[in-house]
Amino acid sequence: MINLVLFGKPGAGKGTQAEFLKSKYELVHISTGDVFRHNIKNATDLGKLAQSFMDKGDLVPDSVTINMLEAEVEKNPKAKGFIFDGFPRTEAQAFALDDFLAKKGMQVSATIALEANDDELVSRLLKRGEISGRSDDQDENKIRNRFDEYNQKTAPLRSYYTTQNKFHSINGIGSIEEITGRLTAVINTL
Repeated sequence: MINLVLFGKPGAGKGTQAEFLKSKYELVHISTGDVFRHNIKNATDLGKLAQSFMDKGDLVPDSVTINMLEAEVEKNPKAKGFIFDGFPRTEAQAFALDDFLAKKGMQVSATIALEANDDELVSRLLKRGEISGRSDDQDENKIRNRFDEYNQKTAPLRSYYTTQNKFHSINGIGSIEEITGRLTAVINTL
């Protein structure tokens, strides 16, 4: 079983790459963003709560995110593995993920960070905002606030996974195919 955590700032290409990886390795892709957007679109209680944080450019609280993740894993008992996209984002979430997976007899196989500079990511997100209509991708200040949140809360996960020999960093700039090639080179060594 392969369980991957895709790591990187908003706009780094995690969702795009996850689509290729899930097909190639027959994994279930769990994107917290997609699950939240589904709940928001359907005006569930979780969706309304998540939207209130996302509108400010803040991360959704751990308790909400962790419960949602566990439910998604439970929906796929026969999976060959999972791609966690947008989770964990904090050390507390990483501990919770390790604990939850251990109870299932699983573990994170690798964490792969897609690295790109902030200006490139702002440009990508503003373009995505024009196409998708996502409010959190249409305001540069909100985007940069999300980067600040990432730097303060998520970037420390680099050392958490490095101490477990599970952290890999790849260049997230280039064509989709080039980036996919870099990712598969890492995954094929697991």
